[in-house]
Amino acid sequence: MSIGAVQDTPESKANGSSAAGSPSSTSSRQTRLQSITPDKAEGSMNVLIVDDEKNILETMAATVTSIGYQAFTAHNPRQAMRQLKEKDIHAMFLDMRLGKESGLDFLKSVRNEGIQLPAIVFTAYSSVESAIDALKSGATDYIQKPFYPKDIKQMLDRIHEDRHVEAVPAKTAPAGTKKRSTILFESRQESVQKTLAVAEKAASSEANLLILGQSGTGKTVLARHLHSLSSRSQEPFVTVNCPSLSRDLLESELFGHMKGAFTGAVSDTWGKVAAANKGTLFLDEIGELPQEIQPKLLRLLQEKEYERVGETQTRSSNVRVIAATNRNLEAEVEAGRFRVDLYYRLKVIELSLPPLVERPSDILPLAENYLAYFAGESKRPNLHFSQEAQNTLLEYGWPGNLREMRNVVERASILSENDEIGPHHLPSSLQEREESSIRPGHSVPLARLEEEHIRLILEKAESLEQAARILEIDTATLYRKRKRMGLA
Repeated sequence: MSIGAVQDTPESKANGSSAAGSPSSTSSRQTRLQSITPDKAEGSMNVLIVDDEKNILETMAATVTSIGYQAFTAHNPRQAMRQLKEKDIHAMFLDMRLGKESGLDFLKSVRNEGIQLPAIVFTAYSSVESAIDALKSGATDYIQKPFYPKDIKQMLDRIHEDRHVEAVPAKTAPAGTKKRSTILFESRQESVQKTLAVAEKAASSEANLLILGQSGTGKTVLARHLHSLSSRSQEPFVTVNCPSLSRDLLESELFGHMKGAFTGAVSDTWGKVAAANKGTLFLDEIGELPQEIQPKLLRLLQEKEYERVGETQTRSSNVRVIAATNRNLEAEVEAGRFRVDLYYRLKVIELSLPPLVERPSDILPLAENYLAYFAGESKRPNLHFSQEAQNTLLEYGWPGNLREMRNVVERASILSENDEIGPHHLPSSLQEREESSIRPGHSVPLARLEEEHIRLILEKAESLEQAARILEIDTATLYRKRKRMGLA
């Protein structure tokens, strides 16, 4: 049974009934939600759900809350716009059909107001055109009905991770302008300037791009920027997170599937390749792509052709591929885990984002950029770092890169009693210099011990899958922990 198992038919809209709101659905809802466990220790998000169906709003709100985020609801565009303007909303789920009104028209008005928060559109589309319409209207992503709690969790967790890299407020971009992050594109470091210069030239080409860099260095932000500078900027930008799904589900998300192709395939589905037609397909963490799917991606890159799962009809898609990874793909090729022909197809132009420790001249400007944002959020315009705090920031190694820095600055802005942030407002980890000395029995928090253990296992293991087996956790859980801890 799936949340939102409602097709946007005239009958369901007219009588207000839905599978999600039926008695059987309500009684089974608690069972479904038990499988989603809150795991957000910090930096939670406010999520707005916009749908004219009361049952959908209640079920979605329960799901979002069970994941660990704060849920707000709106029945129509007027309520939704009021929520967006009055509350600090970080992400929005929006139905394409809001009674007699269009969800996509509302989304366009949201963008015209300069509100740039991530928006995920519910769609019961029978053709790929409606998904493309959603993306062209300003949607960050779309989700097809029926869907499951794990689908919602995956999307929100991805947005949650992205928020820890970007510092541009969601509501300050002027109407009609493209969002531009100051984090990546105003660097004082020569190596970063060279990378950005190549990126500016490459953006206008049709070449495939490969972005390399540790977790938290801003690869996704750069990919979006490249799309915005390309001739495809008015077409969809579609993201696929390669390690977030099993092999079968990832293949379906990429290429789509036919009804009955596998267990749970209750209807035909168009994949992200079709939705990205004429636009950009961003493959995040491409180094985690299962070997069984690699030949199919290679065929797409070489011939622009693919088949949906369970289908023999060959289809075409004119997509420009940007891929990103924190892995050493050359080593993966040598180890036989990544196809050499696919590797060279992806890296027509290679862009490397250095870790923050290699950007010393950017550390203080970046930290001050984050601080200016949080000072604005808390209406404390005079917030500043003391000289001692600045020295601490400069001396730290920043293993979590931009994501870790954002967390540190946000925490300090909350804990500071007055307008000056001192070193005592910064996490104790910033003042520890010998991480390798952390051992069981030492006076360190359990979370710190877990992070050190996971880091050592990742360094020794040949793959993420092997590390997960050693730690006796599933690969998806390890992936989330690694991203949250900023471990490459």
